[in-house]
Amino acid sequence: MLTVRAPATSANLGSGFDVFGVALETPADVVRVERAPETTISVTGTGSQYIPEDPEKNTVGAVADALDAPARISIDKGVRPSSGLGSSAASAAAAALALNELYDRGLSREELVPIAAEGEALVSGEAHADNVAPSLLGGFTVATADGVTQVDASIPLVVCLPETTVSTRDARDVVPERAALSDVVDTVGSAATLTVGMTRDDPVLVGRGMEDEIVTPERAALIEGYEAVRESALEAGATGVTVSGAGPGVLAVCRRSSRRAVASAMIDAFDAAGVDSRAYQTAVGDGARLYRD
Repeated sequence: MLTVRAPATSANLGSGFDVFGVALETPADVVRVERAPETTISVTGTGSQYIPEDPEKNTVGAVADALDAPARISIDKGVRPSSGLGSSAASAAAAALALNELYDRGLSREELVPIAAEGEALVSGEAHADNVAPSLLGGFTVATADGVTQVDASIPLVVCLPETTVSTRDARDVVPERAALSDVVDTVGSAATLTVGMTRDDPVLVGRGMEDEIVTPERAALIEGYEAVRESALEAGATGVTVSGAGPGVLAVCRRSSRRAVASAMIDAFDAAGVDSRAYQTAVGDGARLYRD
């Protein structure tokens, strides 16, 4: 049996729609695999009742098919489904790394990214890599059609998860098909600033680089209390706030000394809006880890 712990992720980071992603120190999924004549899946943990165990409907089933690696697969969910933290991507990334090792396929982590992304297509309708790339590789990743660029980074983060749901498909439906040139120019500038900030481990630059006037405002409107949460986080010391992935999670960048205050402020703001929530004080972290049982 092989076990893989794959981290939650936050994609887009405001200015990097479908391109940027970061691995989080916490939470994570744990996936265990054993060889079997055919693939079976069992799921326990956070929100497991909402996750199909049919291999044709689960992200890890798609990964097993892509690798031609049937297995008995158990998933212990630490990443809540429909949270904006790459829940399906964490399971897919873990399965890809575990099954590649179990069947000695010899693929690098970079080569496993598009395979893990095939599982994502079951959730969003598209095999995009902005979540699976950081879950596999760790750090800050830039995923494009030409491949993935990865940078190790150490940026303090807070992720606040409201007890509401925003489906990935709904969040994609509100993305504008066109944007004003001025908004595009501003977003490109923000993306460049964020990238430099990641290479320098600078939370101020990263926070400034999360500004986006194209996608984020449309997705933020789906999250009850978002604007109040954003303002409260900034007042408590956050250097930037945006929607995590498709939402409803809200991501804040901050200095390490401000992390607790930012987390508390975000929870209080959601509470004032009548929404229960929980917060993770986390940071940009490592990619999936493999263990031999």
